[in-house]
Amino acid sequence: MAGSSGIIHYLQTSDAITHGVAYMLLAMSIASWCFLIVKSWILTRAKRQAPRALAQFWQAPTLAEGVAALKRADRERVFTPLAEAALHASEVDIPGALLARVERGERVLRALRQALNASQRRLEFGQVLLASVGSTAPFVGLLGTVWGIYHALGSIAASGQAQIENVAGPVGEALIMTAFGLVVAIPAVLAYNVLGRMVRQLTEDLDGFAHDLHAYVCAPAEQGHTQAPARAQQASTH
Repeated sequence: MAGSSGIIHYLQTSDAITHGVAYMLLAMSIASWCFLIVKSWILTRAKRQAPRALAQFWQAPTLAEGVAALKRADRERVFTPLAEAALHASEVDIPGALLARVERGERVLRALRQALNASQRRLEFGQVLLASVGSTAPFVGLLGTVWGIYHALGSIAASGQAQIENVAGPVGEALIMTAFGLVVAIPAVLAYNVLGRMVRQLTEDLDGFAHDLHAYVCAPAEQGHTQAPARAQQASTH
Protein backbone atom coordinates (compact mmCIF):
# COMPACT_ATOMS: atom_id res chain seq x y z
CA MET A 1 0.00 0.00 0.00
CA ALA A 2 2.88 2.34 0.75
CA GLY A 3 4.39 1.77 -2.68
CA SER A 4 1.04 2.31 -4.38
CA SER A 5 0.37 5.47 -2.43
CA GLY A 6 3.87 6.73 -3.33
CA ILE A 7 3.29 6.15 -7.04
CA ILE A 8 -0.15 7.73 -6.93
CA HIS A 9 1.14 10.70 -4.96
CA TYR A 10 4.03 11.16 -7.38
CA LEU A 11 1.74 11.13 -10.42
CA GLN A 12 -0.75 13.44 -8.75
CA THR A 13 1.89 16.02 -7.87
CA SER A 14 3.95 15.76 -11.10
CA ASP A 15 3.68 18.06 -14.09
CA ALA A 16 2.65 17.49 -17.71
CA ILE A 17 6.11 16.38 -18.85
CA THR A 18 6.23 13.59 -16.27
CA HIS A 19 2.71 12.55 -17.25
CA GLY A 20 3.80 12.50 -20.89
CA VAL A 21 6.77 10.26 -20.10
CA ALA A 22 4.54 7.91 -18.10
CA TYR A 23 1.98 7.70 -20.91
CA MET A 24 4.75 7.07 -23.43
CA LEU A 25 6.12 4.19 -21.39
CA LEU A 26 2.63 2.80 -20.94
CA ALA A 27 2.03 2.93 -24.70
CA MET A 28 5.37 1.24 -25.39
CA SER A 29 4.54 -1.49 -22.89
CA ILE A 30 1.09 -2.14 -24.36
CA ALA A 31 2.45 -2.19 -27.92
CA SER A 32 5.28 -4.58 -27.10
CA TRP A 33 3.06 -6.96 -25.12
CA CYS A 34 0.37 -7.02 -27.82
CA PHE A 35 2.97 -7.73 -30.47
CA LEU A 36 4.62 -10.36 -28.26
CA ILE A 37 1.37 -12.26 -27.80
CA VAL A 38 0.30 -12.10 -31.45
CA LYS A 39 3.74 -12.86 -32.90
CA SER A 40 4.31 -15.74 -30.49
CA TRP A 41 1.00 -17.26 -31.55
CA ILE A 42 1.82 -16.93 -35.25
CA LEU A 43 5.36 -18.28 -35.02
CA THR A 44 4.36 -21.16 -32.75
CA ARG A 45 1.60 -22.20 -35.14
CA ALA A 46 3.95 -21.91 -38.11
CA LYS A 47 6.63 -24.08 -36.47
CA ARG A 48 4.05 -26.68 -35.45
CA GLN A 49 2.46 -26.82 -38.91
CA ALA A 50 5.72 -26.84 -40.89
CA PRO A 51 6.65 -30.57 -40.76
CA ARG A 52 3.17 -31.79 -41.71
CA ALA A 53 2.70 -29.10 -44.37
CA LEU A 54 6.02 -29.85 -46.07
CA ALA A 55 5.40 -33.59 -45.88
CA GLN A 56 2.03 -33.21 -47.61
CA PHE A 57 3.60 -31.03 -50.28
CA TRP A 58 6.35 -33.46 -51.19
CA GLN A 59 3.99 -36.43 -51.11
CA ALA A 60 1.76 -34.85 -53.77
CA PRO A 61 2.02 -36.37 -57.28
CA THR A 62 2.40 -33.03 -59.07
CA LEU A 63 3.59 -29.56 -58.24
CA ALA A 64 0.13 -28.06 -58.66
CA GLU A 65 -1.40 -30.61 -56.30
CA GLY A 66 1.46 -30.03 -53.88
CA VAL A 67 0.71 -26.30 -53.84
CA ALA A 68 -2.96 -27.02 -53.16
CA ALA A 69 -2.07 -29.37 -50.29
CA LEU A 70 0.37 -26.83 -48.89
CA LYS A 71 -2.28 -24.12 -48.93
CA ARG A 72 -4.53 -26.27 -46.77
CA ALA A 73 -1.83 -27.23 -44.26
CA ASP A 74 0.23 -24.02 -44.11
CA ARG A 75 -2.39 -21.75 -42.55
CA GLU A 76 0.12 -19.02 -41.70
CA ARG A 77 1.30 -18.96 -45.33
CA VAL A 78 4.98 -19.21 -44.49
CA PHE A 79 5.97 -21.76 -47.15
CA THR A 80 3.05 -21.39 -49.56
CA PRO A 81 4.35 -18.24 -51.35
CA LEU A 82 7.53 -20.08 -52.34
CA ALA A 83 5.62 -23.02 -53.80
CA GLU A 84 3.28 -20.69 -55.66
CA ALA A 85 6.24 -18.76 -57.06
CA ALA A 86 7.89 -21.98 -58.24
CA LEU A 87 4.66 -23.16 -59.85
CA HIS A 88 4.12 -19.85 -61.63
CA ALA A 89 7.72 -19.65 -62.84
CA SER A 90 7.66 -23.23 -64.15
CA GLU A 91 4.46 -22.85 -66.17
CA VAL A 92 4.51 -22.91 -69.95
CA ASP A 93 6.01 -19.74 -71.38
CA ILE A 94 3.74 -17.28 -73.12
CA PRO A 95 4.89 -16.80 -76.73
CA GLY A 96 6.49 -13.40 -77.26
CA ALA A 97 6.80 -12.60 -73.55
CA LEU A 98 10.09 -10.98 -72.54
CA LEU A 99 10.38 -13.24 -69.52
CA ALA A 100 10.24 -16.27 -71.83
CA ARG A 101 13.72 -15.37 -73.10
CA VAL A 102 15.18 -15.84 -69.62
CA GLU A 103 16.56 -19.31 -68.93
CA ARG A 104 14.09 -21.43 -67.01
CA GLY A 105 16.44 -22.08 -64.11
CA GLU A 106 17.24 -18.40 -63.72
CA ARG A 107 13.56 -17.50 -63.90
CA VAL A 108 12.69 -19.97 -61.16
CA LEU A 109 15.63 -18.84 -59.04
CA ARG A 110 14.56 -15.20 -59.37
CA ALA A 111 10.96 -16.00 -58.42
CA LEU A 112 12.05 -18.08 -55.42
CA ARG A 113 14.42 -15.38 -54.21
CA GLN A 114 11.67 -12.76 -54.34
CA ALA A 115 9.20 -15.02 -52.51
CA LEU A 116 11.85 -15.96 -49.94
CA ASN A 117 12.65 -12.32 -49.23
CA ALA A 118 8.95 -11.51 -48.87
CA SER A 119 8.42 -14.40 -46.45
CA GLN A 120 11.45 -13.38 -44.38
CA ARG A 121 10.22 -9.79 -44.16
CA ARG A 122 6.85 -11.06 -42.99
CA LEU A 123 8.46 -13.24 -40.31
CA GLU A 124 10.68 -10.39 -39.12
CA PHE A 125 7.86 -7.86 -39.01
CA GLY A 126 7.70 -6.13 -35.64
CA GLN A 127 11.17 -7.13 -34.48
CA VAL A 128 12.27 -3.53 -34.92
CA LEU A 129 9.50 -2.46 -32.54
CA LEU A 130 10.72 -4.81 -29.81
CA ALA A 131 14.32 -3.76 -30.32
CA SER A 132 13.37 -0.10 -30.19
CA VAL A 133 11.31 -0.51 -27.03
CA GLY A 134 14.01 -2.56 -25.35
CA SER A 135 16.74 -0.05 -26.13
CA THR A 136 14.88 3.23 -25.55
CA ALA A 137 12.49 2.52 -22.65
CA PRO A 138 15.20 2.73 -19.94
CA PHE A 139 16.32 6.11 -21.26
CA VAL A 140 12.74 7.36 -21.44
CA GLY A 141 12.28 6.30 -17.84
CA LEU A 142 15.57 7.95 -16.92
CA LEU A 143 14.37 11.16 -18.54
CA GLY A 144 11.28 11.03 -16.35
CA THR A 145 13.44 10.46 -13.28
CA VAL A 146 15.80 13.33 -14.06
CA TRP A 147 12.92 15.67 -14.72
CA GLY A 148 11.13 14.49 -11.57
CA ILE A 149 14.22 15.08 -9.43
CA TYR A 150 14.67 18.52 -10.96
CA HIS A 151 11.02 19.33 -10.32
CA ALA A 152 11.20 17.97 -6.74
CA LEU A 153 14.39 19.86 -5.87
CA GLY A 154 12.92 23.03 -7.28
CA SER A 155 9.84 22.66 -5.10
CA ILE A 156 11.99 21.95 -2.02
CA ALA A 157 14.18 24.97 -2.70
CA ALA A 158 11.13 27.17 -3.07
CA SER A 159 9.74 25.94 0.25
CA GLY A 160 13.05 26.51 2.07
CA GLN A 161 12.91 23.10 3.79
CA ALA A 162 16.03 21.19 2.67
CA GLN A 163 16.15 18.57 5.41
CA ILE A 164 17.01 15.02 4.33
CA GLU A 165 13.51 13.73 5.06
CA ASN A 166 12.05 16.37 2.78
CA VAL A 167 14.48 15.50 -0.03
CA ALA A 168 14.46 11.69 0.16
CA GLY A 169 10.74 11.32 -0.42
CA PRO A 170 10.40 13.29 -3.67
CA VAL A 171 13.67 11.94 -5.09
CA GLY A 172 12.68 8.37 -4.24
CA GLU A 173 9.33 8.86 -5.93
CA ALA A 174 11.09 10.23 -9.04
CA LEU A 175 13.10 7.01 -9.30
CA ILE A 176 9.82 5.22 -10.01
CA MET A 177 10.11 6.32 -13.64
CA THR A 178 13.47 4.55 -14.04
CA ALA A 179 11.96 1.37 -12.61
CA PHE A 180 8.98 1.76 -14.94
CA GLY A 181 11.34 2.07 -17.92
CA LEU A 182 13.15 -1.13 -16.92
CA VAL A 183 9.87 -2.97 -16.46
CA VAL A 184 8.92 -2.00 -20.01
CA ALA A 185 12.33 -2.77 -21.53
CA ILE A 186 13.17 -6.15 -20.02
CA PRO A 187 10.18 -8.11 -21.47
CA ALA A 188 10.76 -6.45 -24.86
CA VAL A 189 14.42 -7.53 -24.93
CA LEU A 190 13.57 -11.08 -23.87
CA ALA A 191 10.81 -11.27 -26.49
CA TYR A 192 13.15 -9.95 -29.17
CA ASN A 193 15.69 -12.69 -28.44
CA VAL A 194 13.17 -15.53 -28.17
CA LEU A 195 11.15 -14.53 -31.23
CA GLY A 196 14.34 -13.81 -33.15
CA ARG A 197 15.47 -17.38 -32.56
CA MET A 198 12.14 -18.73 -33.81
CA VAL A 199 12.37 -16.50 -36.89
CA ARG A 200 15.89 -17.77 -37.64
CA GLN A 201 14.73 -21.37 -37.37
CA LEU A 202 11.84 -20.77 -39.76
CA THR A 203 14.14 -18.86 -42.11
CA GLU A 204 16.48 -21.86 -42.23
CA ASP A 205 13.50 -24.08 -43.10
CA LEU A 206 12.52 -21.61 -45.81
CA ASP A 207 16.03 -21.67 -47.27
CA GLY A 208 16.01 -25.45 -47.42
CA PHE A 209 12.54 -25.51 -48.96
CA ALA A 210 13.57 -22.99 -51.61
CA HIS A 211 16.66 -25.06 -52.45
CA ASP A 212 14.56 -28.21 -52.82
CA LEU A 213 12.01 -26.41 -54.97
CA HIS A 214 14.69 -25.09 -57.29
CA ALA A 215 16.26 -28.55 -57.62
CA TYR A 216 12.85 -30.10 -58.27
CA VAL A 217 11.64 -27.61 -60.87
CA CYS A 218 14.96 -27.51 -62.70
CA ALA A 219 15.36 -31.31 -62.78
CA PRO A 220 15.27 -33.09 -66.17
CA ALA A 221 11.81 -33.35 -67.69
CA GLU A 222 11.60 -37.10 -67.18
CA GLN A 223 12.35 -36.69 -63.45
CA GLY A 224 11.43 -33.16 -62.49
CA HIS A 225 7.67 -33.59 -62.38
CA THR A 226 7.48 -37.20 -61.23
CA GLN A 227 9.74 -37.31 -58.19
CA ALA A 228 10.84 -34.88 -55.55
CA PRO A 229 14.47 -34.08 -54.62
CA ALA A 230 16.14 -36.83 -52.64
CA ARG A 231 16.60 -34.69 -49.54
CA ALA A 232 12.93 -33.71 -49.54
CA GLN A 233 11.85 -37.31 -49.98
CA GLN A 234 14.02 -38.38 -47.06
CA ALA A 235 12.69 -35.55 -44.91
CA SER A 236 9.09 -36.49 -45.63
CA THR A 237 9.64 -40.12 -44.62
CA HIS A 238 11.09 -39.32 -41.16
